[in-house]
Amino acid sequence: MARQASITRKTNETEITVSVNLDGSGQVKMDTGVSFLEHMLDQVARHGLIDIEINASGDLHIDAHHTVEDIGITLGQAVNKALGDKKGIRRYGQAYVPLDEALSRVVIDFSGRPGLEYQASYPRARIGEFDVDLIVEFFQGFCNHALATVHIDSIRGHNAHHIAETIFKAFGRALRMALEVDTRLGDVIPSTKGSL
Repeated sequence: MARQASITRKTNETEITVSVNLDGSGQVKMDTGVSFLEHMLDQVARHGLIDIEINASGDLHIDAHHTVEDIGITLGQAVNKALGDKKGIRRYGQAYVPLDEALSRVVIDFSGRPGLEYQASYPRARIGEFDVDLIVEFFQGFCNHALATVHIDSIRGHNAHHIAETIFKAFGRALRMALEVDTRLGDVIPSTKGSL
């Protein structure tokens, strides 16, 4: 069963193509024009063992908002498509990840019901040129289009880069757990409703 998908999304603000292999080895290829997001998504791929390829062009002359949000949307669409009917997946995933003084927790449910609970604050508004407000926009786009419930909690930290990195690493680890095929389930959809 090939759990792979490619999605292209084109609007007046961005044009984005995302390809994923949920059973990959953490390989990444990205050209987005948003270096910090690429660094964070590299963490997701490597810790989630998901191969991710992203090509994005957007109205970066305005700011990175549309590009970051639309990458989240398109990545969510690609993951949802690659999951298919969700038969045999673990469905739930969780991870705690530390980085020096920072600690974050991410919990995911591929429930078919999109929702984001995001509790994180940063000691400064920017990490380099990257606006930290865009992190929640990325995750909101992902949740809405992957049809997943995601809880993100920054438990502690005072270095903005460390806080963001623990969030993305924990997200990758939680994805890996939730997307993993559980051989004990076989061809069963992990829901008492019979569908997700």
